[in-house]
Amino acid sequence: MTEPVEVPPFRVFSPTKRVDVLVADWRAALPPEKGAEEKERSIYASALAEYLEGDYAFGAWCWHECDRLTNAFGGRVAEVTRVVGAGRYLGFSHRRAIAEKVPLGRVYRPRKGDMSTPRPEAVVLPAYQMLCVYAVRAESGDTRSKAELGIALTELEERRRTDPYIPHFETFRRLLERSRTATNTPATAPPREAATVPPPNRAPRRT
Repeated sequence: MTEPVEVPPFRVFSPTKRVDVLVADWRAALPPEKGAEEKERSIYASALAEYLEGDYAFGAWCWHECDRLTNAFGGRVAEVTRVVGAGRYLGFSHRRAIAEKVPLGRVYRPRKGDMSTPRPEAVVLPAYQMLCVYAVRAESGDTRSKAELGIALTELEERRRTDPYIPHFETFRRLLERSRTATNTPATAPPREAATVPPPNRAPRRT
């Protein structure tokens, strides 16, 4: 199983129903004698493989799974890594890339009192992931996302009390601000004697 060292090239963002059906199929195919953590590791590996092939909807599923396990283990990321496998935890760079590619026109965002069901081609994301999407889009200059983020942030205190995933958005936002600060900081010139040192070899990007 390839570890997500690099963010894979984007290919597609599948509807949530396709993701749910495949995850359910993988779960049903597992032998019943497997332990709970072994089953989780196997399903996560299958979803991660789809993401590394460029289907970012499975990346969004893995993102949420990492956070679900983080909550279940009281914030101990080492325990999450033990379950999903070394090197497979989706970090900030993957989350940001996924958030940038979320097709907002297909996202199902129920309003209060809405009794409708998502369309088959819809993308359904947890509220905290939508906040991350708005934060990334707002940073790129999307005025509508900036407005949506502003409205959502006024309700953040109330959401924090009811949604255990909100701290994951707050961590994402801090990392987003830190990366923006790092990008805007002028780089210092390298020492003259280091200028002739060749850069390290990099593994070729997946195509």
